[in-house]
Amino acid sequence: MRAVGTLALPGAWIVAAGVLAVSAPARAAAPQSAPVSPAAIATPAEDTPPVDIPALPALDDDAARAEAARLAGLMRRLVPHFQPVPPVRAMDWIRLARAQVRDAHLPIDRAQLLMVVDRNPRVQRVCFMLALPDGAPWQVLGTARVSTGQTGRKYYYITPTGAFINSADRLGYRAQGTRNEHGIRGIGAKGMRVWDMGWQWAEKGWLPSREKGQIRLEIHATDPDFLETRLGHPASEGCVRIPAALNVFMDRYGLIDALYEQAASYDGRFRALLPHDRTPTPIAGDCLIVVDSADPPPATN
Repeated sequence: MRAVGTLALPGAWIVAAGVLAVSAPARAAAPQSAPVSPAAIATPAEDTPPVDIPALPALDDDAARAEAARLAGLMRRLVPHFQPVPPVRAMDWIRLARAQVRDAHLPIDRAQLLMVVDRNPRVQRVCFMLALPDGAPWQVLGTARVSTGQTGRKYYYITPTGAFINSADRLGYRAQGTRNEHGIRGIGAKGMRVWDMGWQWAEKGWLPSREKGQIRLEIHATDPDFLETRLGHPASEGCVRIPAALNVFMDRYGLIDALYEQAASYDGRFRALLPHDRTPTPIAGDCLIVVDSADPPPATN
């Protein structure tokens, strides 16, 4: 998590639609020249070929369920402490996720994975589930331990609830593996993926008033030697901490990278970020959903 601070722009100029605005004094100082025919001026729109963005993959329900079962089997084998969910508890997860999807007006128009985190201090787990369109029953793959924002510690925020899109409007990054003054690698070992979910409003967990401020909500690993064993308890500054093995799995199979895969087809920055040996699942989604099972259910009329 990064709290709001001074933002450094990537360059000294901002170019809009391929045109750099020139100030009035600069224009006054420029020498006069003969008029130029508009036909002689090539515009960026004319010279740049249109971007052909591939469609998101779409499986039918049976194929999507089979793919979800395959991924669940791989996660049980490759992610330590990844657990199946009893049917009754699975229904609770689905109910909470559906409520956030409804409140966020999030369209489920294709079979896709959702990453659902329960910030309840007594739960602190992530649940991956297959969401299906047209009212078809959803399917839970399993859960793993996470850590979300803790209270009572200055500058530590409470992870906000809601639906957050892993949008190609933002470019995530990878951990450098650097250690702080205490020898801790805060976002994990070198090469661990960091998913950037954008600026979000979050409660200041150290204030009784729960005044809100903005944080940069991220999904990332944590120090594998000192902090990973503490997953399952609130401990972060507001972000979602996940196990290193889950980080690698999500990165390899692109569980919430559907929009990043699209962007990689035309933008080299996304191609550079995504693993070269990845095998993205056709049911990849793009959404982190944070719920709180400790909250009372909404009143019904």
